[in-house]
Amino acid sequence: MIKRLFSYMRQYKKYAILAIICIAAESVFELIVPLIMADLVDIGVASGNRQYIYIKGIQMVFCALLALVLGTGSARFSALAGQGLGANLRQAEYEKMQKYSFSNIDHFRVSSLVTRLTSDVTNIQNTVSSGMRPFCRGPVMLIAATGVAFSINATLALVFAVALPVLAGLLFAITMKVRPLYTRMQGAIDTVNRIIQENLIAIRVVKAYVRGEYEISKFEEGNENLKTQSEQAFRLAALNMPAMQFVMYGTILSILWFGGGLVQIGNMQVGELTGFLSYVLQILNSLMMISNVFLMMTRSVASGTRIMEVIDEKIEITDEKARDIQVQQGDVAFEHVWFKYKKEAEEYVLSDLSLHIKAGQTVGIVGQTGAAKTTMIQLIPRLYQAEKGCVRVDGRRVEEYPMERLRDAIAIVLQNNTLFSGSLLSNLRWGKEDASMEEVEKVCHIACVDEFLDRLPQRYDTEMGQGGVNVSGGQKQRICIARALLKNPRILILDDSTSAVDTATEGKIRHRMAEALPHMTKIIIAQRISSVCHADQIFVLHEGKINGVGTHEELLKSNQIYRQIYESQKEGAEL
Repeated sequence: MIKRLFSYMRQYKKYAILAIICIAAESVFELIVPLIMADLVDIGVASGNRQYIYIKGIQMVFCALLALVLGTGSARFSALAGQGLGANLRQAEYEKMQKYSFSNIDHFRVSSLVTRLTSDVTNIQNTVSSGMRPFCRGPVMLIAATGVAFSINATLALVFAVALPVLAGLLFAITMKVRPLYTRMQGAIDTVNRIIQENLIAIRVVKAYVRGEYEISKFEEGNENLKTQSEQAFRLAALNMPAMQFVMYGTILSILWFGGGLVQIGNMQVGELTGFLSYVLQILNSLMMISNVFLMMTRSVASGTRIMEVIDEKIEITDEKARDIQVQQGDVAFEHVWFKYKKEAEEYVLSDLSLHIKAGQTVGIVGQTGAAKTTMIQLIPRLYQAEKGCVRVDGRRVEEYPMERLRDAIAIVLQNNTLFSGSLLSNLRWGKEDASMEEVEKVCHIACVDEFLDRLPQRYDTEMGQGGVNVSGGQKQRICIARALLKNPRILILDDSTSAVDTATEGKIRHRMAEALPHMTKIIIAQRISSVCHADQIFVLHEGKINGVGTHEELLKSNQIYRQIYESQKEGAEL
């Protein structure tokens, strides 16, 4: 796990290596200082040799300054390595998510993906930025200081033989207990993010239904859960410091006790004991640093596992069977197609579905709510993959087309389409980045965007705001239709995309598309019969199956479901 995470450091490895070199060199200079100090006390102070004291003092200052410079360098290089690793992990996650099919995205909550891209990555980059110094410095100081301590007095250094196993046992027990708590804590962050996301997206509904108090109580519950999980994790992690201090002070008291006895009997000098205590403190500080790094790594491993779940998610829809071909005409055929959203589901959403749409035809798809109309059209651009049977475009299975080319030849306009932050023009050019103003104006005329264009403050340069908050639902739908038409696709799918548009405007859009785009295959999913009654062919979908096929007049005579829908809408219009 850790090896895989650090493989994403790539071009920032040089900074990590420089940081390690600086940390190791800094540790060496800090280890020299107590040796110089021991000589200063035992030789310079004992003999009263001022010149010797000055020389040793200058040496100590020089070592301290070098350690300061190296410490500054190590902090800078560690930060560069940590931030670079975080940036690469976020990039890898985001790029993998762009390859997800809808079924892959269904495996995760959106709020969880946001947490994995932000909070989890931040945990790891902070571990590198602030943990590299103690991680490298701790072992160097521990080994070197222990070696020097044994060289000063091997008998007294045996105290560590008792202290180190005790400390290791305490550290192991704490890290094993705290690791699952960190995982639960990150899950609690997911929940809080989900509550916030749902509230902000549906803020108009919340206010319209006066459900602010309910949302506050729901957030309070999630927030309290996060607080509880965090307290449990950090309360246990906080035991690390008392455990370290217990061992540290016990070790110091033992050394003072035994060392004082050695000084009294003449087997050890005061300067040696002073220097020995300095190394003892460095050893214990290094152990404390190592224990803190272990705790940081424990949290990073929990976050790293969640990140790798995103990166390792198996892409269900790939280009492995694709050939170097592209859509030419726009002929669509379903051949005995079966589909369900989850493999373990008992019932199929689409069952033995077969139909044929000729290139250039305008077809309508109607049916009651839940008839799987939207599901069906999502199989054409391979947003989902059929379980059994096949979907063909221009006579070839959709799996044979590279997904980029297939989807580039198909434009889908949904009922609740999204506009992005930016100008109206930038939103329209999502359909075609290099579109000329002449092309933009043409599709805006077809989609009747030009009817309200003059009412926008800056026409095409008007900022849409997040999600297009400054245009109405009908205007947003027309903008999305224009955006789709700018792609000049072979197949245009309108999924109830004129539900917020009045029937007169809808008629104009339909008439202009028929005139300007006669060779484009148009698939119209609609609740209103008036939206599809002029289609060349209408498919009636019922419970995931084709219930009837024909023109408007033919279906009125032969199909009961179609006739019921028509009569109910006609009755509603009369009322």
